[in-house]
Amino acid sequence: MNSKPLALGYSSCPNDTFIFHGLVHGLADASGLSLGVPLLADVETLNEWALAGRLDISKISCHALGYVLDEYQLLGAGAALGRGCGPLLVAREPISDMDLAECRIAIPGRLTTAALLLKLFAPSCAELVPMRFDQIMPAVAAGQVGAGVIIHESRFTYRQHGLYCLRDLGAWWEEISGVPIPLGCIVARRSLGHERLGLIERLIRSSVQQAFERPDLSRDYIRCYAQELNERVIAEHIRLYVNSFSLELGAEGGRAIEMLLEMGSKTGLLPTISQLPSSKMALKDRRAS
Repeated sequence: MNSKPLALGYSSCPNDTFIFHGLVHGLADASGLSLGVPLLADVETLNEWALAGRLDISKISCHALGYVLDEYQLLGAGAALGRGCGPLLVAREPISDMDLAECRIAIPGRLTTAALLLKLFAPSCAELVPMRFDQIMPAVAAGQVGAGVIIHESRFTYRQHGLYCLRDLGAWWEEISGVPIPLGCIVARRSLGHERLGLIERLIRSSVQQAFERPDLSRDYIRCYAQELNERVIAEHIRLYVNSFSLELGAEGGRAIEMLLEMGSKTGLLPTISQLPSSKMALKDRRAS
């Protein structure tokens, strides 16, 4: 077995530090798997690293998944899917659809699921401004952009910035699709092989289960990286984004991801289905073990 430590990356947001705490702190039996020091970055950076093939195991946006399926396997544990947890389109005041089309709108990265949802919801909006997710609310509040798509903890604090929710893009997705909103997922290099992929998936699932059973153990680790230190906000963030889909993506979760990629493909926002790298086989074979 190759003993070279595997490069692991995930975001600094509470849901990911909650999920991976047990794995990276030796609380899960990782015998047979050598991990390097984890790299924590914002999700768009992780998306770009996945495109470049930098990491062996990584959290990425479900939008970005459509571009990396040739190199990476979608794992069945650690995902961020759910209902009532999608990105919000916010502004300083209500904006008509006509005026929205003329707005400069901040997005948390071109490969984020938030960006894809905005393009699906409002295809006439052409001037999109990528920026770090934690810079979007201040930019909207300061009038640097007309509107912004916010994710993560911002969902719980945008009113404190004097902002107005124009549309809950996750709720919109649920209305048109009938499935949960697929936000993020965990992928690993296909070249690691079936056995190691299965081990990685099982270890991540074990780490999630341990986090559910002993949430107190990860509290300090989560706070080290959280953008918002309010305990209530952190707890709400974890409750919203870490759920049964994080333990097991399952048929419903897999179908939600397929529908997102299919809709992106049909509207020309992703490669066509025939060009999506190993699309159907990769998604139907999403369980590594």
